[in-house]
Amino acid sequence: MWPPFPLLLGLLGSLTGLTAAGPSCKPDQDTIGECHSSSTAENAKCANLELLYCNDVSYNKTSYPNLLDQKSREVVEFSSEYILLSVIHNLLQGECNPDLRFLGCSILAPRCEGGRVMRPCRHVCESLRKSCQPAFDGIDMAWPYFLDCDRFFVSQEEGCYNPLEKLRGGIDDTDGLSSNISSTFIQFTHHSYPQMVRVLKKTASRCSHIARTYSIGRSFDGKDLLVIEFSDRPGHHELLEPEFKYIGNIHGNEVTGKEMLIYLAQYLCSEYLLGNPRVQHLINNTRIHLLPSMNPDGYDVAAAEFHGAGYNGWTNGRQNSQHLDLNRDFPDLTSEYYRLASTRGVRTDHIPISQYYWWGKVAPETKAIMKWMKAIPFVLSASLHGGDLVVSYPFDFSKHPLEEKMFSPTPDEKMFRLLSRAYANVHPMMMDASENRCGGNFLKRGSIINGADWYSFTGGMSDFNYLHTNCFEITVELGCVKFPPEEALYTLWQHNKESLLNFMEMVHRGIKGTVTDKFGKPIKNARILVRGIRHDITTAADGDYWRLLPPGTHIVIAQAPGYTKMIKKVTIPLRMKRAGRVDFILHPLDLHPKKFMKGPRRNGYKRHDPLEDFDPHAENNGDFLDERKRPLQDGNKPWWWSYFTSLNHHKPTWLLKYQ
Repeated sequence: MWPPFPLLLGLLGSLTGLTAAGPSCKPDQDTIGECHSSSTAENAKCANLELLYCNDVSYNKTSYPNLLDQKSREVVEFSSEYILLSVIHNLLQGECNPDLRFLGCSILAPRCEGGRVMRPCRHVCESLRKSCQPAFDGIDMAWPYFLDCDRFFVSQEEGCYNPLEKLRGGIDDTDGLSSNISSTFIQFTHHSYPQMVRVLKKTASRCSHIARTYSIGRSFDGKDLLVIEFSDRPGHHELLEPEFKYIGNIHGNEVTGKEMLIYLAQYLCSEYLLGNPRVQHLINNTRIHLLPSMNPDGYDVAAAEFHGAGYNGWTNGRQNSQHLDLNRDFPDLTSEYYRLASTRGVRTDHIPISQYYWWGKVAPETKAIMKWMKAIPFVLSASLHGGDLVVSYPFDFSKHPLEEKMFSPTPDEKMFRLLSRAYANVHPMMMDASENRCGGNFLKRGSIINGADWYSFTGGMSDFNYLHTNCFEITVELGCVKFPPEEALYTLWQHNKESLLNFMEMVHRGIKGTVTDKFGKPIKNARILVRGIRHDITTAADGDYWRLLPPGTHIVIAQAPGYTKMIKKVTIPLRMKRAGRVDFILHPLDLHPKKFMKGPRRNGYKRHDPLEDFDPHAENNGDFLDERKRPLQDGNKPWWWSYFTSLNHHKPTWLLKYQ
């Protein structure tokens, strides 16, 4: 789960160099941090900021001594405070990166303007500590003394500045939200990251009664993964109202999906205000989440090379800033599914994540998506890609690992085909039979294909959705040009608008209902089984569920530990477009231990999930205390302490949570 010792030690070694140099402490002091003054020079001499790990902050002048009374750049570079900033992103596995580094730089290399040192804002420090403290708790590390919000930071009334302003790029400003531009206006253009965020926030402001924006996490370079949500009660899960998501720009150089979702957000807002009954019904009965860009860092790389001529680069910008392909970065649960499927009585849904997965490098963008899926009971989803013109559906990994192309259906093959056709059948180009059609090799298949039958790969997001959660996800390839010229965007919107709406409406197919006890109390995590389909879904916290099903007659079973199971026969008409209501009331079993329903063999399903530690949506975030967080006995130090043994004799004992 943690970075290899040689890698992190190498980073430390490259910074420590000569051990003779050290911070300005008295010889008899062994705790760095107790010997620094917090005084600020009123008449400072501004100098160029030349610290490697602070060279991307929003200013270029600093002053020495700094706020820790470190008197030169050389002293700062050999201090344990600076070394901590250089490795904090590895220690915390990408959590709060690069916010913490920017915050630390505001103390080690304070902003200097007009001969005056400026202090960072206290409210920024307090907000960051609240969100990042669980990550420090997770590795038994104390909050760094030099990020003491009360000691080194000042209030806005005292003239502070926001050290994270470059990360926001001005996107938090609400200026111009009351623009005179009509709410029905959509500008069909490419959007940079700050432009995208401003458009989403402006849209949410125009439709504040049905929309809001929120962040599910940060990219590796610190950009918010911003979602815009539409609902008649934004910010709340409503009983029996299904949750839907679209995700775009997973590969940074595949930008059509990003732009389509920006346009879709504006369209939903304006059409709702104009009284469009279809849009109003959709938003009033569905909670819709749009994440236009999952990989904003990769987009920046691709956009830097785009010159308006239909850039179609297949590699530059595809990955995130860690050089990870985000659609290959999810846990490979499909291999585990194939192993479990051969054994009767073993569940093949809600497969847990192997502990081995966390030992490797996991992108913060991937973690953010997984936490998002844990927090919200999504029913249906689509990820939007580019490079071809086809809709693919799980499984993406071949049931025979040596076969690069092999039809590998899920137990819900019929439903996935219906979902895929819902997008493809109303897309004019996907149904275009002309010889010049992009992606014409899929036309005979109806422009839909089983993913593994196209080409096999592991670590895909769609397979993970299906095997780890209740959510069904398809992958939509929007066109052969990954980064289309601006003049093509309006036509692409016209081709995809109906498909985007039609697919969202598919979230209401099948059945929905509640599972309660005889007193009406909801039963969380009750299982909903469909005879003949070996894939169960579970109830949400309020006891509600949604089961996507094709037309026909189905035997549906609800069961939960400690309760009798209930069986119902349901028939879904061919043209039914609204989920049928099927509720279950379960009665408790005889309390005799032998009479309790035996749960299925779970193969370690109760193992600890590391996502639990740092889930930003958890009600008691930071209160979790497992064995790794308990006080260490017999003078043992945390695992990361050995990474600092190459420092001089002033060890950073201020980082030890338990001393």
